[in-house]
Amino acid sequence: MRHLFFLNRLIVEPLKLISQARATSLMTNFSRGDRVGSQAADGRMIEGRVLRLNNKTISIITDDDHRWNMAPALLRLIKPASDITWP
Repeated sequence: MRHLFFLNRLIVEPLKLISQARATSLMTNFSRGDRVGSQAADGRMIEGRVLRLNNKTISIITDDDHRWNMAPALLRLIKPASDITWP
């Protein structure tokens, strides 16, 4: 039984590291305040502003005040924070 746990660690741990590295790499494309968009599971478009960059996800708030934590691979940049004029 110990052999299976060891074998599992040999396979799963590197996959987790690869996944984390990919998420970290994708997060560099976003910053706080960016306008981003994504397609929801039901097909509608979700647009909002980046609130926070978490370890694996990006927290966004939509125009109607809904909060979402999304994988960076699911988001697309609409407008960088540096291009947004704030009232």
